[in-house]
Amino acid sequence: MIRFLLFLLLLSPFFLLSQTTYLHCGRIIPINGEPQTAVTLVVEGNKIARIEKGYLAGPPGAEVIDLKNKTVLPGLIDCHVHFEFEQNRNSYNERYTLNDADIAFRSAVYAKRTLLVGFTTVRDLGGRGVNIALRNAINAGLTEGPRIVTSGKSLSITGGHGDPTTGARDDLFDPPPGAEEGIADGPDACRAAVRNQVKRGADLIKVCATGGVLSLARDGKLPHYAEDELVTIVKTARDLGVDVAAHAHGDEGMRRAVEAGVVSIEHGTFMSEATMDAMIKHGTWYVPTATAGMAVSDSAQFAKGFFPEVVRVKALNIGPQIKGTLSKAYKKGVKIAFGTDAGVFPHGKNNLEFMYMSEAGMKNADILRSATLDAATLLRMQDKVGTLEAGKLADIVAVEGNPLDDIKVMLKVDFVMKDGKVVKGN
Repeated sequence: MIRFLLFLLLLSPFFLLSQTTYLHCGRIIPINGEPQTAVTLVVEGNKIARIEKGYLAGPPGAEVIDLKNKTVLPGLIDCHVHFEFEQNRNSYNERYTLNDADIAFRSAVYAKRTLLVGFTTVRDLGGRGVNIALRNAINAGLTEGPRIVTSGKSLSITGGHGDPTTGARDDLFDPPPGAEEGIADGPDACRAAVRNQVKRGADLIKVCATGGVLSLARDGKLPHYAEDELVTIVKTARDLGVDVAAHAHGDEGMRRAVEAGVVSIEHGTFMSEATMDAMIKHGTWYVPTATAGMAVSDSAQFAKGFFPEVVRVKALNIGPQIKGTLSKAYKKGVKIAFGTDAGVFPHGKNNLEFMYMSEAGMKNADILRSATLDAATLLRMQDKVGTLEAGKLADIVAVEGNPLDDIKVMLKVDFVMKDGKVVKGN
């Protein structure tokens, strides 16, 4: 009897992988094709097997899920999150009070929250390295969350946006962080910093090409890396088979990053039309993060004492500026991928970006594409996720209503499946 039970236990992963699920969908928006109504989406194991017209009865043992009153889409993708962090009134003290274990427990909660609002894949752009461990834990099935592509720690100049010692007493950090911690000045140190992050398990590199809003440095727009440093970062990353994403608010640092060959510009707050032209020429993606912009602007304006004064001044006008830049970039034809900078605002509120992109003038179909196929293409995962079609991973979400008519229905995701497993709404 014991041997038989052990045999069943060993077989259980096989049965889980071969589970067949029939989703009866009132409407599907596959992204790479025309919407269809009254269809059955068949999932076998962790992949989409086929899409059939009508509501098919499943074979014996198949699970049937009724989504006849829903619109079904590919799992959503957020190209800019920070799972190690969630901005609050105590954030500037927490860098001294929280250890990596504290951050790990919190990040697992943030990841689960993000998955439950429909984001089955995310790109985590910068932390202390816990993001790499979180990715590994999710991949191993130890905790639930989105599929994570992460940069590990951000690369920053000394005193820059990604330098944790900025604004602190010098004697608190002795010795100060160097290339192993992502703080790099000069081409040689930049090369070493890239190699260290890849060695630690980073899927890509994030570089802070300009100052930032929430760091304690006085300016958020000035360029931080020289051209030769950025070229070295991109070339070293390419040699190791990874891309580079660039945090950038000011136009000069942004332009340098685009010319160096980064794959995406994050935020892009004060982007000029000349830089937009350069992005079109080089095929650079724009990840606007309008939700974070609006959040910091609102907090600076209405929540007295939420930010230190040096941060409050920078934050005041960021939100409206990002939306204006997004509007211009969209009209000009810059490639846009969905990204929120979640962590700057509470995780699980990522869906607000749909509304802000609409307010910036994007068409609903283009917004949906930015959060699915276009985001997958930026992450070089378009062969796995981003559309509803046979052979893709079964990352599937459903909403009530038609987002092609009203994008606000994306604010509430009722059903989430990741890798063929229902995590919400069954």
